[in-house]
Amino acid sequence: MTAATEHYDLAVLIGRFQPPHLGHLALLQQALARASKVVVVLGSALQARSPKNPFTWQERAQMFAAALSPADAARLVFVPIRDYYDEPRWVTAVREAVTSHSKPGARIGLVGHFKDDSSSYLAHFPGWELVSLPRQNSIDATPIRDAYFGLSGDGSADGLAALADMLPASSLQFLQQFRTTSEYAALQTEWQMLRRYQASWAAAPYPPVFVTVDALLRCGNEVLLIRRGHAPGQGLLALPGGFVEPRDNLWQSCLRELQEETHCALEEPQLQAALQSVTVFDHPDRSQRGRTITHVHYFDLQRSPKPAVRADDDAAEAFWLSIDAIRAREAEFFEDHFQIVQKVLAGNAQ
Repeated sequence: MTAATEHYDLAVLIGRFQPPHLGHLALLQQALARASKVVVVLGSALQARSPKNPFTWQERAQMFAAALSPADAARLVFVPIRDYYDEPRWVTAVREAVTSHSKPGARIGLVGHFKDDSSSYLAHFPGWELVSLPRQNSIDATPIRDAYFGLSGDGSADGLAALADMLPASSLQFLQQFRTTSEYAALQTEWQMLRRYQASWAAAPYPPVFVTVDALLRCGNEVLLIRRGHAPGQGLLALPGGFVEPRDNLWQSCLRELQEETHCALEEPQLQAALQSVTVFDHPDRSQRGRTITHVHYFDLQRSPKPAVRADDDAAEAFWLSIDAIRAREAEFFEDHFQIVQKVLAGNAQ
C-alpha cells in the first residue's frame, strides 16, 4: 500500500487547535481517510482562559464536530490533555489516553506535519506509525487569534470577514457568538496589555529573560493563595510572587512579594525556619509575557497557627485554601501555578 492508502485501526491527531482552522480540518480529514476511528487529542485542557488558550476543550471539540458530517463526527473521540510543563509526563498521559480507546495490538497512525520546533512531539511516540503530511496550507492559529482579539467596532459579523478564508463555518460561527460575551472582552483587554508589554522591549537586541519568585506557604492542609488583581490573569488564582528587584536577591524578593501581596503575619526568622526547598520552574512556554524563570520557595508551617493575611498591591484577595479544594479548581489558576503547587507538594510529601 502507498502512504495515501495506508489504513490503521486508529488514527491520532494532536494539537491545541485554538481555534480549529482549515489547516487543522484538512489534517483531520486525512486522519479520517486512514482509519475508521480517530482520537483527537486536545492539548492545554483544563487551563484558565487566556489570549493563548481562549477556548475550552469542549468548545474546541464542538467546533471540530460541527465542521464534519454527522457520520464522520461519530467516528471521533475527543481526549482532553492538560499542560504538565513536563514533556515525558505529557507524552505518557497522551499515550495512556489514546491506548484506552484502542484494542491491544492495534495499529495506530499519528497524523501530523513538522511545522517548526513545536512539532517535535511527533517523534516521541515510538510504536505509533507517523503519517507525516505536507503542510496543508499556510494558516496558523496565532495570527488568527491576534486578528480576532484585535477586532474593533460594533461586534457585527463583518469584523470576522478577514478570517472567513481561514476557518470552517463552525469556527466562524462560534467566534462570532463568543465575541459577544464578557469572557471575550476580558481576553481582548489582556491581549492588548500583553501586546503593549511585549512592544516595550521589542527593540532589545535579543528577547529578555525575566526572573521571578513565588512563595508556596503551607499550613497544615491549606495553602496561601491570591486572586490576581490585574492583567495578565486578572481574577485568577496564583501563588504570591513577582519579579526580582534589581537590588534584591531571590530570598529578599520572595519575602518582599509575600509581604506586599498578603501582609502575612510572619517574621523572617519564622519563614527561614519553615523553608523546605527552592525549586526552579523554567519551561519556555510557561508565561505569555516572555521567557520567565521562577524560583518557588516552599514553606511548611506544619501545625503552627495559621497566620492572618490581607490582600494588597497586585492581589485582589488573599486567602487560605485546602489542598483538596485546589485540586478541584485547576481551571481557575494562572499560567502553570496549579502544576507548580502539585509538583512541589508531591516532591515534599511527608
